[in-house]
Amino acid sequence: MSLPRMQPKDGVAWVTGASSGIGEAVSLELARRGWTVAITARRLEQLEDIARRAEGLPGRIVAHAGDVTETAAMQAVVDGIESVHGPIALAFLNAGIAPHVHSGAFDLAAFEQAFAVNLFGVAKGLAAVLASMTRRGRGQIAVNASIAGYGGMPRGAAYGASKAAAIHLCEALKFDCDRFGIRLQLVNPGFVDTPLTRGNCYPMPLLMPLEEAARRIVDGFARGGFEIAFPRRLAWFAKAVNCLPYPAYFWLVARLMPRGKPK
Repeated sequence: MSLPRMQPKDGVAWVTGASSGIGEAVSLELARRGWTVAITARRLEQLEDIARRAEGLPGRIVAHAGDVTETAAMQAVVDGIESVHGPIALAFLNAGIAPHVHSGAFDLAAFEQAFAVNLFGVAKGLAAVLASMTRRGRGQIAVNASIAGYGGMPRGAAYGASKAAAIHLCEALKFDCDRFGIRLQLVNPGFVDTPLTRGNCYPMPLLMPLEEAARRIVDGFARGGFEIAFPRRLAWFAKAVNCLPYPAYFWLVARLMPRGKPK
């Protein structure tokens, strides 16, 4: 079966976590390419500001506030978008957080926060949008995970595990999406210059400007293929490192990313 690569004529795009960072930049890039983009986050005033900034572009941005951690809210957002603007042809489930780890060895609160948004927030968005796409028999969905989900990194257990779960979810769900004519894609960025990463206190190799990351993601939507990973050098290096036997893996990662002392 030939899976669709959706275009603006097919319907609207929906982006979650769009109030800042990658979600905001991808929404503006989609509008530059002629899409009507429905953007979602909790704070309506920030979404409306982004919508105003898109004025004059070939496409447009419309604000639909909602919380990705609430099942009913996600269904209401999808129903509202489709009743007003038409079918969602492309969904970018991007909302994510990187909670600060407060304790030394294990921080349960960080795990609960990361999984609530990075995994269950994705799952609730998928449940809402897949239902309507399945009825139509076509659509395109992309999930924003991270290269950090490839393997365990120091002080990254909560964030990395949530992103690893999102990667696994997409790998498993792709088989069913293929059957229903829905293209499912996985976005695995490396380090991108966003408000989320600016608080990091460790080296971030090959840090990418936000606008360049957005262009690569939207290019990936148009190109098709399952994984959109960048920068390629970092992605392939991370994949190779995770093929090492555990003794070699732990030795190398400990030297590349020293843990330092917990604060």
